[in-house]
This record gives sequence, C-alpha cells and structure tokens, in this order.
Amino acid sequence: MDKKISKLIYYLVPTFGNLLWIVTFFLVLSRGQRMLNADGDLFLHLNLGKFIINNGEIPLRDVFSHTMTGQPVIQHEWLSSVILVLVKNLFGFKGIILLFALVVATAFWVLYNHLYQKSQRILLSLFVVVFVIMTSFVHWIARPHMFTFFFLALWMLLLDRLSQRKYSLWWVMPVLMLVWVNMHGGFIIGFITWIIYGFGAGWDTLLNKNKKDQAFDSHFWRYYFQSGLISFLVSLINPSGIGLWRKIISHVGNQYLADFTQEFNSPNFHMVSTWPFLIYVALLIVLLGKQKNKPDSGLLFNGAAWLVMGLYSGRNIPLFAIVAAPLLACGLADLVEQFADRFEFIKKFQTLENRIQTTDKTLKGFLWPVLIVFVTILGLSMGYRFDSEGLGYAVDPNIFPVEAVDWLEKNPQEGEMFNFFTWGGYLEYRLWPGKRVFIDSKSDFYGEDFVRKYARVISVQEGWEDIIKEYGVDWAILPSNELAAEAIQLELGWETQYEDDIAVILRLN
Repeated sequence: MDKKISKLIYYLVPTFGNLLWIVTFFLVLSRGQRMLNADGDLFLHLNLGKFIINNGEIPLRDVFSHTMTGQPVIQHEWLSSVILVLVKNLFGFKGIILLFALVVATAFWVLYNHLYQKSQRILLSLFVVVFVIMTSFVHWIARPHMFTFFFLALWMLLLDRLSQRKYSLWWVMPVLMLVWVNMHGGFIIGFITWIIYGFGAGWDTLLNKNKKDQAFDSHFWRYYFQSGLISFLVSLINPSGIGLWRKIISHVGNQYLADFTQEFNSPNFHMVSTWPFLIYVALLIVLLGKQKNKPDSGLLFNGAAWLVMGLYSGRNIPLFAIVAAPLLACGLADLVEQFADRFEFIKKFQTLENRIQTTDKTLKGFLWPVLIVFVTILGLSMGYRFDSEGLGYAVDPNIFPVEAVDWLEKNPQEGEMFNFFTWGGYLEYRLWPGKRVFIDSKSDFYGEDFVRKYARVISVQEGWEDIIKEYGVDWAILPSNELAAEAIQLELGWETQYEDDIAVILRLN
C-alpha cells in the first residue's frame, strides 16, 4: 500500500520543468490584455484569416486598401492568420491569449530542457530561463512573432544536438522550417543562426584540428549541410516561393522603413522594461570573462551577433536572450564549479542541486500542465479574468477607435478614407469589405515612397493636401489630438461628423 502511495506521489508532484511551464503560462494570461492591445497587427491578421477561410484562397494581390488595390502582396504569415481567426471564432479574444500562453510556455520549457542538458544544473537553468522571460517582456505582443519564440528555441536545441554528434533528429529541422516559413517572416532567423553556427563550428575545427575529441568530424558537416540545405528548399514551399526571401531581405535593408517602425528602432535604455536586457548583457560579459571552459564558437558567435542585432533593433532583444541563454547557463555552471571548494555556501548549493536533480528525475507530474489548461478553460468559460488589470481580454476603447467605428457601422461614409497608421488593422477588421483603408501596418508592402506620403500628411508637411487629392480621399478617421485632424478642418474646411476623446471623423463637404 505504501509503495502504491509513493508511486502516486511521483505522478502528482510536478517537475521543475512543469512548474516553469505553469508559471510562464499564467504570466502570459496576466499580461494578455496588454498584449492584445499593444498594436493593431492582430486585427490585420484576423481579417486576412477571415478572407482565406471565406474564399478558400490566399490573396496574393491587395484587397484591403483603396490605395494599393490589386498590387502584389507577400502573405508571409497566412497560416498564423488562419489559426488565429479559427481560435477567435471558437473562443473569442480569450482563446487567442490562451493560444499564446500555450505557445510561449512551451517555448521556454523547450529552452529550459536545452539549458539543463548543457549545464546539468536545474536551479541555474531555471534562473536563466526566468531571466530570459523578463528580458523578452519588451516584445510580448499578441502577434505571429510569438510563434518564432518557440521555433527559435527548438531550432537552437536541434543545432546543439548536431554539435554533440546526435544526428538522429536532423530531419526535424526541415519539417520545422516548413511550418515556420508559413507562420512568420522570422523563419529567416533560423538560417542566420544556422550560418553563424556553421562558421563557429568551422572555426573550432581549424583551431582544434589536432584534438579529435573537440573537432567537428565529417559526419557533423554532412548532417549540418543536409539539414540546412533541405530546410532552404522547404522554405520555398510558401505562397510566394522565392519572392518571400526577396521581400524580407529588401525590407530589412530599407533604412527609412526601419526608422519609421518603432519596434525596429534601437532600445531606449531609459525605459525600465529594457533594464533586464542590460543586466543580462553585463552578467554574460562577466561570466564569459571568468569562464574556464571555452564555449562552442557556434554559440558564442551567435550570441555576439544577436547582441549586436538586439542593440540595433529592440524587436531582436528576445531573440538574443533565447540564443545566448546556453552561454549564460554554462557560464554560471562553470563559475559554481570554480568556487565550490572556496565557499561553503556554494558547497551547500551544490548539495541542494544534487538532491533536487535526484528528486526531479523520479517525478512524473506531466499531467499538471494538462490540468492547468483544463482549469483555465473552465475559468474563462465561467467569466473569470486572469489578466492583472481584471478587465478581461477585449479591445481597449482607450487605444482603438471602438466607439467611432460603432458609429461608422450605423452611419457609413461614402467614398475613400484616410486613417491613422496604427488603426489600419483594426479598421480592416471592423469595416472591410464595406470600406478599405488608406494604410495599415504592413509598411513592407506599402513601400518607402507611399509611407513617406502618409508621413507627409500625418505630420502636415508641405504638399500634404495634394496627397489627399491624389488618392481621392473623402473622409478621415484620426486621433482627436492629431495635428493632421486640426489641419484638415482648418485648411481644407472639412466638417466633424463624429468626435470623442479618442477619435474624430471628418468629411469633405
């Protein structure tokens, strides 16, 4: 009887990996309302997904704007859009946040397992993953890029397995890429890390050519190139083929569009949200300087490269945190080993770690995440609010023109609109196909020339009136305090049709 109870306890007590998953899951739920309203991209994806499901095709020419109608468009996130709208149709916005909670929790669970394999330290691995989570908060937004967190964590794990001469799962990389390339344009991150990893492996091979246990043998290079080249061929299986590659590369290389889009700008270190990134970098530099065991150059070079990219563009900070996590975990493990004989508290820490590892290996509490998801779904269905604000998961009328669009649905305006850039996706979601937008947040699609025209109008630069006439704009929906709204009334003589604290609707007489 006692043995049966003992075995039952092993199944009832969660592992440390389970606990990490659960905590991360609830962290996403607690931040869900902010994630939902961070920008208008989610609504843009929902509208695209709705079009694909209703029409049974992926639109490769624009149908959502009146300024670019019929122009070729690259739909690099079509599969994410379909998944998001299906979830929204079934469960509402709370279903979308639940989906991202599952994805993000699983992504960091994969990262934890990777770090544990590398460092052989549970507590240190947990510490690093928590640090990564805090660093990645700056880009927790309910958008398809959240799927890239999971894909990147798994991709780096698979690359590391190759370096450890574990080749049995090489085929997972092309399969992963087939999904990734249709879910998010961040698939190119996989190839960047693959190239840098290969360069690092080559570097180590040359430096350790007389040390057979450290050099990469021919088997590694065979599976390395095999997995990468097949993944590249698989990446062409998308609605636009090689055109997707051309579009992403050209967008990354456009300085004006990068400057125009806030998340592409360098991080502002005066904001508290970026401080975990600063601490992460400082700690990593110290550990690399003190580390006795030399890290793999593939990991080291990737960490350095993504640090540069994180400093250049804030949206890359979470990617750096994920890629560099093995360096941080192994650096901490190495430091503990070095000072274990000098400090008594480190010896006690080691003893605690060994006991935790022994216990964790016997636990089978894998049912806890399943139970947590079930309880969460039950709670959401009963109206319980998991977000920290206690508002539930809905469009925030203080951020988006909810009441103004409600008025527009009852009082539809004739002719073409001019709209605020950030609101484009929301307006498409609410008003299309009855109305098409002037612009939305797909700046890569609209291109530099057109975005400059929009910027000229919204900032009331010389010649802005000509752009309004060029595109036959008859009415506008803008933030109430926007300079362009005032200029349109005073200089063009347009009249206010509707106004509240968030939005104003103006119309040509």
